Amino acid sequence: MCMKKCLVGLTFCTCYLASYLTNKYVLSVLKFTYPTLFQGWQTLVGGLLLHVSWKLGWVEINSRSRSDVLTWLPASVLFVGIIYAGSRALSRLAIPVFLTLHNAAEVIICGHQKCFRKEKTSPPKICSALFLLAAAGCLPFNDSQFDPDGYFWAVIHLLCVGAYKILQKSQKLNKLSDIDQQYLNYLFSVVLLALAAHPTGDLFSVLDFPFLYFYRFHGSCCARTSRSRGGQVRVETPVKTVFILHRKRSRKADVLTYVVITSGLSMLLFDTILTRETMGCLLLGGFGEALLVFSERKGS
Repeated sequence: MCMKKCLVGLTFCTCYLASYLTNKYVLSVLKFTYPTLFQGWQTLVGGLLLHVSWKLGWVEINSRSRSDVLTWLPASVLFVGIIYAGSRALSRLAIPVFLTLHNAAEVIICGHQKCFRKEKTSPPKICSALFLLAAAGCLPFNDSQFDPDGYFWAVIHLLCVGAYKILQKSQKLNKLSDIDQQYLNYLFSVVLLALAAHPTGDLFSVLDFPFLYFYRFHGSCCARTSRSRGGQVRVETPVKTVFILHRKRSRKADVLTYVVITSGLSMLLFDTILTRETMGCLLLGGFGEALLVFSERKGS
């Protein structure tokens, strides 16, 4: 059993690492900045994997009432916002910066629980939210590679992540299983992104992409398909579909380890300029995330 857990963890870490690095390579180095097509491809493959798994009996997708499906649609809209804005942001920001901003979504969730749901929030969790907020808030003023468009889309991304997680925890919406939710997300995303491909100009602009028939581009897209969510909502890709069959949620401690490894390796592979101030913001965000792991483990 221990060997199996280690193997699963190693596989998950490899997929997590490879997905971010290949995504960054396609978006920043090859400059394939056509998110409706890129994310549409990922969600299409994810939906097909889930559908085939359902037909083979590997997963159960329950036939829900129309009212349940319609109730979940706002969350699916937010899901599209997450993957679209996340793709736009990651194409312009360094991976450690993007992950630090992404983690700030926990501030929205904590604030909602404290102010609107009146839930009791532990002091470590409050401190964690403050550290994450401080790290994300200070980054734009200390980032030597500051890109206003990148930060704009990162803010849209983290707002969508926070709102999505709030809806996901809603008593009214949790009738749907994780598989049901993801299946609906994929179906809705494929339809919406396909409809948006022409108005955004991606449909015809992609024909001018210089690496459209480049083997490295095709290989990176295939590797990108092996992405997994890691228990959090990020720039979603299909193998979260496969991985969820074995492990519904990764522990936050595991995900934190993957984030550290991914951030460190990305700085070696991509052009990343880190000043002492920027590094301080990243470390502050990492400390806030570690404190969040501690508070949730203590609470459990």
